[in-house]
Amino acid sequence: MSCAVIRPEAASDADAVRSVTYEAFESMPFAAGDEHLLIDALRSAHALAVSLVAEVDGRIIGHIAISPATPADDCAGWYALGPVSVLPACQRRGVGSDLVRRGLEEIAGLGAIGCILTGDPAYYARFGFEVAPALAPSEEPAEHFMVRLMGARNPRGPIRFHEAFHGGP
Repeated sequence: MSCAVIRPEAASDADAVRSVTYEAFESMPFAAGDEHLLIDALRSAHALAVSLVAEVDGRIIGHIAISPATPADDCAGWYALGPVSVLPACQRRGVGSDLVRRGLEEIAGLGAIGCILTGDPAYYARFGFEVAPALAPSEEPAEHFMVRLMGARNPRGPIRFHEAFHGGP
């Protein structure tokens, strides 16, 4: 557990979230470099089902975005986790884990039946995610596409991220 306070994003946090996200992904070899723009696009589309910040001494050091996702059968209750951002100087202190846990709690409270992400299986398995290549949309790397079931219903794939993930509104 980190010593960060996890709270819902406020409207006044947008610039800090953009900055934290940019810095967190700036040197990542797998990053597209536009993760901060993705969060802006999700926010503009009113598609941030959950947006949480991690704060220490009044300074935002982390953020998690969770948006709606859609399986092939259009079943409601699916969400996409990501991006998760933590300032490089604050990484490896449990902040990202705290954000993921709290984000999953939040969508469980919204009645989530499942959550998807594209990420590192070694990291996200600790939160109950499993690699699910058969459910991956064609534009996602199947070996990194992960699902966490939160209800009794199995999804039909592929499960699509919000259109903002691929340049949509």
